Amino acid sequence: MSHDVIVIGGSYAGMAAALQLLRARRSVLVIDAGQRRNRSAAHSHGFLGHDGVDPAELARQSRAQLMAYPTLTWVEGIATDVRGAKDAFEVGCGGQVHTGRRVLFATGVHDELPAIAGLRERWGRSVFHCPYCHGYELDEGRIGVIATGPMSLHQAQLVAEWGQATFFPNGTFELDRESADELARRGVQVEPAGVVGIEGDADVVLADGRRMSFRGLFTAPRNSPATPVAAMLGCELAETPFGTQIATSESKETSVAGAFACGDVARVPHSVSLAVADGAWAGAQLHRSLVWPDL
Repeated sequence: MSHDVIVIGGSYAGMAAALQLLRARRSVLVIDAGQRRNRSAAHSHGFLGHDGVDPAELARQSRAQLMAYPTLTWVEGIATDVRGAKDAFEVGCGGQVHTGRRVLFATGVHDELPAIAGLRERWGRSVFHCPYCHGYELDEGRIGVIATGPMSLHQAQLVAEWGQATFFPNGTFELDRESADELARRGVQVEPAGVVGIEGDADVVLADGRRMSFRGLFTAPRNSPATPVAAMLGCELAETPFGTQIATSESKETSVAGAFACGDVARVPHSVSLAVADGAWAGAQLHRSLVWPDL
């Protein structure tokens, strides 16, 4: 069976795109590996109408709503290969080949976290990247920001809006006088000692043996597409201050005609709200490309 659109990635952006297409009575295949980026988080914040909801429940409800549409096919698996061209794409998954007129990459991203003992285990629970998503719940307490590079300066300055911030350059760059003065002006303490581990809930262990306790920690991981399938098809990638993403036009089409991308893998910054909005826009643009294929 051939589909109008094959959506690779069934998290928030992919489902939002699929919904627009299903409501236009188009046949949609969603291939999903079940690896939501926020699967470690207990609550999702900042999404109007769903503030504080368990993101797993949000995903479950969303999928249930999609399954009510008869033109949806949902496959649990990993897309391992994408080839072909507009109106004739082929996507390999689990030993099968699925065909579709259009393909949408909504694969999400991989977070390259600092190599600090204990940090990955706390990612999404007490170590975060977005203060708009998690800052309020820290109750204006002590917040640590662990640098991954010069861009982390902006994160430290911003996080100071949510609590008493301490910035750890952690040997990733040299802090100049102007930057140090700006941090001080915003009330951010700078701790020059290196970070060797995270223990307890959000306790930072320093190279000199000291231990500093915080309500929560922030860091800015470098991002890259969660899978290489878009690059395998020949889609161009773009560098951003946050890492690598799939390059798209305003209509969310990639450099390969008929292939689109949305969500965290195709835009910055990242949040559930922005992923859903981007997916809804991509779904509408995909539908338009089917209605007016020559535009």
